Amino acid sequence: MTWMEYLVFAIAVIVTPIIGGLITGLDRKVTALIQGRYGPPILQPFYDVTKLLSKEKMIVNDFQIFAAYIYLLSAILSIGFFAIKADLLMIIFIMSIGLVFYIVGALATRSPYSQVGAQRELMQMLAYEPLLIFVLIGMYYVSGSFSLKSIMSHGRLLLDLPLIFLVLCLVLDIKIKKSPFDFSTSEHAHQELVRGILTDYSGPYLALIEIADWYELVLLLSMIAIFWSQNLIIGALISLLILFLDIIVDNISARMTLKWMLSFSWIVGIVFTVVNIGYLYFSNLLR
Repeated sequence: MTWMEYLVFAIAVIVTPIIGGLITGLDRKVTALIQGRYGPPILQPFYDVTKLLSKEKMIVNDFQIFAAYIYLLSAILSIGFFAIKADLLMIIFIMSIGLVFYIVGALATRSPYSQVGAQRELMQMLAYEPLLIFVLIGMYYVSGSFSLKSIMSHGRLLLDLPLIFLVLCLVLDIKIKKSPFDFSTSEHAHQELVRGILTDYSGPYLALIEIADWYELVLLLSMIAIFWSQNLIIGALISLLILFLDIIVDNISARMTLKWMLSFSWIVGIVFTVVNIGYLYFSNLLR
């Protein structure tokens, strides 16, 4: 890495949680308006994290705390490597490692809510991880590389990979736990498993999880944005539009079953990927 890449890496690590917190605040505000409420201020996520960081440390077991730090570290590394346009396959792998520790950390406690939440998080991981691989396959087919520099040099992936773009949008919906995919934990108090996997995380360690979630949210939105890398401002607007549509879906749909989530996500992912790549393949033959 050059000194410029180190600088970009550092700036991305510092700026990303600010962007992620603001997006989360906007998410809560828009959700409240849709539901006919005034809602919290946009800066509320920062108030919440600041309050959590000031609380007394409550430790269930040492491994759970270690898992929280690894989850945050993997999220930081993922966004940093994305900022310097490293290998996208490596970035997804790093993100997945953090998620595994996140799940195992919840399984390390004896709380039944935490155990069930961790098992459901694992099922969600099984639902969207193959979809991320499908997205990478599509990008590789078009650009010939997993390098972000090569992928972004294409300019308008959305025109060549519209169905795979929809697959990535589905990944976003599952990853940020919006209905109908909010299985492992939920922000809505009417569900029987409200905090789920987060039940035994509290105080500063819960703040670490929240900050890591901000990093992952920005990373996924950035992956959506590079589908129009010719103009990243337009790409960013597209990603925010997709997030807004996810918020609407979250408020008009009920949570479905785990079996439905797996079958729906895999069928959609496989069919859309095969159709999209098949179309590109036969189009190239006809040229």
